Amino acid sequence: MKQGTDRKIVKASHPHRFTPRLVASNGPAPGRNAPGAGRTDDFREVVLPHLDGAYNLARYLTRDPVLSEDIVQDAVLRAFRAFGQFRGGSARAWLLMIVRNCCRTSLASARGAAALVVHEGTGAKDASDEQADPAPNPEEALQRKSEAGRIRAAIEDIPEPFREAVVLRDLEELSYAEIAQVTGVPVGTVMSRLSRGRSLLADRLLPPRASAGDQSRSVK
Repeated sequence: MKQGTDRKIVKASHPHRFTPRLVASNGPAPGRNAPGAGRTDDFREVVLPHLDGAYNLARYLTRDPVLSEDIVQDAVLRAFRAFGQFRGGSARAWLLMIVRNCCRTSLASARGAAALVVHEGTGAKDASDEQADPAPNPEEALQRKSEAGRIRAAIEDIPEPFREAVVLRDLEELSYAEIAQVTGVPVGTVMSRLSRGRSLLADRLLPPRASAGDQSRSVK
């Protein structure tokens, strides 16, 4: 599975542009001299550019587009209320951490806080190559759309901690340190989950490898 190409295929399948009701329903931004105007402007500039990624994460974690909309709205409101506590760093990782917490709270309420058992694999460094991807013709675009759906379904099928790592790294392109901030686990655990998640994806997306006996028979 060519990771660079697959990232672009899956990303291209998400034309969704998320507009929070918190901002959209409040009309024009207050004037510079209005109370709270600076905070609102800073929030819009620093946090709101990452809303598509927030929805993408919620969509993959919940596997429910309607619930994801509500979760991101809630996360944006929480982020706005807590913005005074933001001390710099990665605003994207900060927002996605809030989205992740909102997802877990919502899903726990829906399924009675079912326990999640994680079996970690071995760590592995990311060594993917980004290659130029020329614009596809209509036939290629249709094929890519079908392939994107297959990849999305495969990602949604793997267990949550590995799915989360793959989405944050391969789709949202967060650094290992940012993913560790979002998930609250050490960088080594992030790498382990990512390696295991990619292996699970390969099992679902790539054709099964022929056994040694099958290969020997095919040569005869």
